[in-house]
Amino acid sequence: MGTLPIIDAANWYEAIRMSDGVTLIHEPWIKPFFRCNIWHVRGRDRDLLFDTGLGHFSLRRHVPLVTERKLVCVASHTHFDHIGCHHEFPDRCVHAAEAEILADPRNEWTVADRYATDAMFDGMPQGWDATRYRIHPAPADRLLGEGDFVDLGDRAFEVIHTPGHSPGGIALYERKTGILLSGDIVYDGPLIDDVYHSAVDDYVETLLRMRELDVAVVHGGHFPSFGKVRYRQLIDEYLAQKRQAGCHLLQAR
Repeated sequence: MGTLPIIDAANWYEAIRMSDGVTLIHEPWIKPFFRCNIWHVRGRDRDLLFDTGLGHFSLRRHVPLVTERKLVCVASHTHFDHIGCHHEFPDRCVHAAEAEILADPRNEWTVADRYATDAMFDGMPQGWDATRYRIHPAPADRLLGEGDFVDLGDRAFEVIHTPGHSPGGIALYERKTGILLSGDIVYDGPLIDDVYHSAVDDYVETLLRMRELDVAVVHGGHFPSFGKVRYRQLIDEYLAQKRQAGCHLLQAR
């Protein structure tokens, strides 16, 4: 294997405009499995930032979009690849079950100890040293729970608590557009239920509850976005796998 190219901060992030005022911000030099999708949503009174990536390079300094207007920053959950730049934003939200981790993001709690290695990259970020990687503490200003809303003025996203991948996982759902910002509970790739504080039974219950949600487009925590048919297919594939593995929650279904 050849030496990876060294990538500086100015070339680290990419922003891709989607529809309905949604922009994908990502770090294309991270391999897709590890690469967090950072979602920016334009609102009338304020914008929404859902997750903040690895955090090695400043999001505020290198992605102008996130400093243009007042912004609320929400953590889908507190794994390292989703909260790296949360400390850069003053209006921070997280589910109560993971507030302690956001305030004290130790590597063993954020799964950085398992995944934050040189193997993540297709291009090496300038100045990277895996042995020194740490996430800055970012205590939440607001704790979110099931049924709460993140209000942007002319649009509102309902909080869906999605335990399974992690205990305080959340998705954000905009009913009028059918947009689901799903975090890591469902995306078009291998779903992870075996890391620190994951729980398979919770995962199954969450997906059973979410399956009939009337989605138009799902913007996941990793991999490309997709629509309703693929959404249900991904959920059904996961549930079928767990049924075959003998998950007691599915035996009577």
